[in-house]
Amino acid sequence: MHYTNQVATCLLQLTLALTLVAVGGSTVELQGNAYQGLLVAINPREPEDEKIISNIEDMVKEASAYLFNATKQRFYFKSVKILIPRTWGPKSEYLRARTESYDKADVIVATATARPFLKKQDEPYTLQYEGCGKRGRYIHFTPNFLLNDTLLDDYGPRGRTFVHEWAHLRWGVYDEYNDDAPFYVSVDSGKTNVKATRCSADIRGRYRVQDQGTQRPCKYDHRTNLYEAGCKFLPYKRQSTPASIMYMQNLPSVVEFCNSTTHNGQATNMQNKVCDYQSTWDVIRNSTDFASSSPITGPPPEPNVTLLQAQGRVVCLVLDVSGSMDQVRLNISVSKILTNM
Repeated sequence: MHYTNQVATCLLQLTLALTLVAVGGSTVELQGNAYQGLLVAINPREPEDEKIISNIEDMVKEASAYLFNATKQRFYFKSVKILIPRTWGPKSEYLRARTESYDKADVIVATATARPFLKKQDEPYTLQYEGCGKRGRYIHFTPNFLLNDTLLDDYGPRGRTFVHEWAHLRWGVYDEYNDDAPFYVSVDSGKTNVKATRCSADIRGRYRVQDQGTQRPCKYDHRTNLYEAGCKFLPYKRQSTPASIMYMQNLPSVVEFCNSTTHNGQATNMQNKVCDYQSTWDVIRNSTDFASSSPITGPPPEPNVTLLQAQGRVVCLVLDVSGSMDQVRLNISVSKILTNM
């Protein structure tokens, strides 16, 4: 009975340990200037579509070059793994997944079944809840975002969108727009003006509202001291300002983050609220990634993309329950097995 309890205890430890492994965090490592081991996983419930895989490859390659320039020749993606569900047909180019799993992924691809907090169901987002400068849990793209090119009108090239989400995930910065509070009252040199929530404030555009099927200029609302309900700020496609990626990465001129010079400290956005009015670039500069790297010259190599396919996994333990194996030795045996899995 004594050894039966020992075995039960060890098996419980094994079960708990395997559970913890399954919900582990990111395994991405920064080696020099290169991010290695980025894991993108497709949800097993998604129907097979090879276009999803090829578009992920194109996205991360485009993102790597954009990230390198946006961080002033400092960071890029060197190796990326795409985890393909075992429910999809096998192919010779698919390698067998080892410890990679959907639950460990940095980026998940899954249909938006229950995302009531998002106004657009195909909107990319990053789950982050630790606060300013803290890493997030994962990035979520829908298959439709990866397949439907009409969404490029809203979000811009997928590689740029990936960099926007990566900044959320890796460096803990926040959005510089605010759909719920799109305008704020600005006081400059004693003058009060209504301005759009944006960064930088140099981004130009029009203030328009839909009225009986047509657009017209927005009216000032004296009750709120803002523009009327339904008013939207529509940036011009042609801009001269290079910032900011956390505001609208889809604008062609936008190639960098807002810094201490271009930061809009009056804007009513999450970046100001959560990060105590720091610019996104200042938060990135204070990261451990930045502290452990230096700019490099020359363009970085394209990411090396590896295709992995998930496999079923069975773990069997044969434990010695003889008199020579006490509780301590059983614990050590289980620990060694877990360490080497």
